[in-house]
Amino acid sequence: MTLRKSLTVIAIIWVIAISSAHVVLNLPNLFAKEKMKIGFLPVTCHLTCPVTDFINRQSQGGGFYEPVKFSGWPELKEAFLSKKTRATFILAPMAIALREQGIKIKIVYLGHRDGTALMVHKDSNIHSITDLRGKTVAVPNRFSNQRLLIFRALNDAGMSIADINMVEMPPPDMPAALYSKSVDAVTSGEPFMGQCELDGYGRVLYLTKDIWPNFISCVLAVHEDEIRDHPELVQKLVSGIADSGMWLEQNMDNRMAAAQFVSKQYYNQNPRLLEFVLSKPPDRVKYNNLSLQRDNFEEIAKLGKQSGILKGSVSFDDYVDTRFSEAVEKTKKAYPYSAKQAMTDLNAK
Repeated sequence: MTLRKSLTVIAIIWVIAISSAHVVLNLPNLFAKEKMKIGFLPVTCHLTCPVTDFINRQSQGGGFYEPVKFSGWPELKEAFLSKKTRATFILAPMAIALREQGIKIKIVYLGHRDGTALMVHKDSNIHSITDLRGKTVAVPNRFSNQRLLIFRALNDAGMSIADINMVEMPPPDMPAALYSKSVDAVTSGEPFMGQCELDGYGRVLYLTKDIWPNFISCVLAVHEDEIRDHPELVQKLVSGIADSGMWLEQNMDNRMAAAQFVSKQYYNQNPRLLEFVLSKPPDRVKYNNLSLQRDNFEEIAKLGKQSGILKGSVSFDDYVDTRFSEAVEKTKKAYPYSAKQAMTDLNAK
């Protein structure tokens, strides 16, 4: 090989090496420029996810994250574990259980407050918690707060989970199960409980706001390396969720507008369902007071351990990062976006 050819080969190798190093070093930045995918289910616990996306796209010309809808908890959880989603709305006890299993998950904000009911058939003879003895009750998941709510209510009535037959069922299947009387009671996040009531065959045994005030079902969680590598993006996400929560709480017009655009563009549901659960009564589900409070989670962890779904091997500081929640309390503000504008934007599609 001539000297010129040798130098040419060395130069090519050097360029390839430098280019490769540049790609490797800048891979995190390239990844950060991709839209953050966020998992959610079509439930009111996760409503702030599509609300934030819709308002950002309409008022700012584009959203900074991509909401990804799932049909059930197993699929949502697996997508997060495989990092197909970089953040997700998830059941609070499930997030704690994942941390106990060594998954580097961090809760950074709440999805809502309250927003759950226990429904029985309108013709049933169940009128109190004690009437559930020997009955079949459907819950969304072993790690759902609805299961902990049942556990708590039974304890208060001097009963235990052993006194009922508890089954797991995807929330979208619960209304049909109650209608056909294949189960005696169902409980999950809205709007599926509202569907039972709205369609006339379900009766509310209790709303969580009446027996566990400020109940938490779902939380917003991210991978720990997202916090390490892209804290500014996590803060932007939390701030957006907080602002959309305030927007929903501003007035009923905003809630009714959200019921329309979320149902049609994200949930694929009849808007009358979200309209019902966001207004009957107005505090059936709330989107304020979403900061992370230690005593709330310690109560969940305690009930989780007592009911056998948690080991109690991790603490609040292991699975929660409060810095984003604390920062948002100083800066949060409702979007300057009217319900009328939201409907105009929706109808323009």
